[in-house]
Amino acid sequence: MLDWLYNIVGWVLIQIHSALTFIGFDPDGGWAWGLSIVLLTVLMRLIMVPLFVKQMHTQRKMQDMQPQLQKVRERYKNDKQRQQQEMMKLYQESGTNPVMGCLPLLLQMPVFFSLFSVLRSVAQGQAQYGFTQELVESARGALIFHVPIAAQFTSSSAELESYGSDPIIAKTVIVIACVIMGTTTFLTMRQSMKRTTVQMADNPMAQSQKIMMYLAPAFGLFGLGMPIGVLIYWVTSNLWTMGQQHLMYRKFPAPGSEEAKAGASGASGAANGSAKGLLGKRKESAPEPVEEPKIERKQPKKQSRAKRGGGRPKQ
Repeated sequence: MLDWLYNIVGWVLIQIHSALTFIGFDPDGGWAWGLSIVLLTVLMRLIMVPLFVKQMHTQRKMQDMQPQLQKVRERYKNDKQRQQQEMMKLYQESGTNPVMGCLPLLLQMPVFFSLFSVLRSVAQGQAQYGFTQELVESARGALIFHVPIAAQFTSSSAELESYGSDPIIAKTVIVIACVIMGTTTFLTMRQSMKRTTVQMADNPMAQSQKIMMYLAPAFGLFGLGMPIGVLIYWVTSNLWTMGQQHLMYRKFPAPGSEEAKAGASGASGAANGSAKGLLGKRKESAPEPVEEPKIERKQPKKQSRAKRGGGRPKQ
């Protein structure tokens, strides 16, 4: 059913491997095949950057719509069907598509399963999805940290030894990769959840998301059944997500977050500083002193003693 997608992923992987071989990498070495998987992951995530930005804008719009959505929930709390209709009407009027919030993850999963299928077919020695038998043998024999690219934790010791790998070292490396995968999955979910909490303090799914976040390290157990090449893809994707979210969250901080407050205060400080600078450049000339008029006080003339005595007649 998805063979066409498996063929695309296999073809892109082969082309990246050919390019690395052209610039001097050993075509049968683990670096060539390992970097091919890393670059395939980076290429896919670069294509999805516009979708991630769209996802952030969608989350911002949904946050602004929360008061209206809450009113709809309260008004039609006894009629779920009408409630859903009114909520969809609000989404349409605002031009918001809730599916955009999880679209990047939905698009990642087909590529993940495609790479898993391609590497599984390589491990089984099947020449398909664009791989020739020569490329299959090259990929199966490539060692990444002493582990064959298509090896799993469940691979037999005889199979690992046939490619020149120590079974104990190989399985130890796979376990470490699973731990890294589970840890990075937890950190990416925690990073995203912190922003969602700031945007939607009364998120009804917060408790479920928190449980999923703490169960994320357990996802590493699923890695024990995956080829080491798929683990490289997963860890690379998680690291990319962490870096991308960090940069995007700083560029588009959530309203009410510390980053948004810091940006607002910084902009206000810059505006005040520029205003003070403009006022400082304008030197106002000191006012010239105004000579105050002298006030002359007229002293009363001294009168004779006779006059001061009221002009009494002599006796």
